[in-house]
Amino acid sequence: MTEAALAPTSSSPTARQFWTRTRGIVLALVLLLAAAVAIAAVRSDARHGRLDPRSADPSGSKAVVRLLADRGVSTRVVTTLGEARSAAGPDTTLLIASPDLLTKRQQTLLHTTTEPSGGRTVLISPGSPSLGVLAPEVTADPAVSFDSTLSPRCGLPAARSAGSADTGGIRYSTTDPDADTCYPSDGLPTLVRVPDPSGSGDTVVLGAPDILYNDRLDEQGNASLALQLLGSRTHLVWYLPSLSDDSATDMDGQSFFDLLPPGWLWGTLQLFIAAVVAALWRARRMGPLVPERLPVVVRASETAEGRARLYRKAAARDRAATALRSATRTRLAPLIGVPPVQAHAPETLLPALATHVHGDPQALLPLLFGPPPRDDAALVSLADQLDALEREVRIS
Repeated sequence: MTEAALAPTSSSPTARQFWTRTRGIVLALVLLLAAAVAIAAVRSDARHGRLDPRSADPSGSKAVVRLLADRGVSTRVVTTLGEARSAAGPDTTLLIASPDLLTKRQQTLLHTTTEPSGGRTVLISPGSPSLGVLAPEVTADPAVSFDSTLSPRCGLPAARSAGSADTGGIRYSTTDPDADTCYPSDGLPTLVRVPDPSGSGDTVVLGAPDILYNDRLDEQGNASLALQLLGSRTHLVWYLPSLSDDSATDMDGQSFFDLLPPGWLWGTLQLFIAAVVAALWRARRMGPLVPERLPVVVRASETAEGRARLYRKAAARDRAATALRSATRTRLAPLIGVPPVQAHAPETLLPALATHVHGDPQALLPLLFGPPPRDDAALVSLADQLDALEREVRIS
């Protein structure tokens, strides 16, 4: 190592270089974030006020409530299970806008209240998670109806007088022989009315909410069917399940695995098998080693020079001196009959080495085990002395 200026082997990237390297990733993240915000905004506008009797949006239901008010039917909006249960009665129609949002415990409590009440319960687009409790006699078919407008084809007076309506959606089947099955699609109804065992009340299962939307109310027989289904009693309770309801936080002993879809175990097994196959496909083939030509051959002198420059840049004269002395001791030990494990022990190496040199043996201790050099010139001198010592031992 000398005082001569050496070209740096590496340098920290500047701000311009950093921006040039990362601007593609930053631009992709910005576009992704902008797309996510745009999609969220569009979906928020499309779903705002859905089935809300206070909303005048296209997907709201304010129009049907106004028509019911003209016929003397009062409407009350509730968002908690307690309010919905307390409002149930023989003169009340309870409409549940999103039955599948209710927990199993909420569904059970609601069913035990509405079944003996003698009123009417209207379920809007319920699926299998809620039908098993709120309407055990009805099951949902996995295949939905692709026809929006359907004909009643049943004896239910409300359906016959309304005529065709936009009820196409989820299709159902029922085991109750007294149930009314209307608006069939491919043989399965999209509207089912199941009478209560007492005979005074009933449960209406509607496969699609379209007849209640503001922008669909004036089409087909939607208004007539909606008014007859919701206006059979003097009071209408419109239940909009809310996640802020305290009763929704009680999971009733359900674990995390109870909330997963039924096929999660089979899906996980398939992913595991696919991962194993991919690992076997990408793994190194078994067989003899194949020599591979290196793309670049770096000479030992270049490696040593590169390390020396790093030491000089860090002003690590102590480490450089330690490396030089350790390498010299390792090479000298077998030449003078010292075991390699004792090459770095002064009490063993120095007496054996003194018999092979002509100079002062006392100078070997600071040379091979001395303190770090004070400057670069002293480090260069140390390297020269170690080389001279090794040459002398080899000649002797």
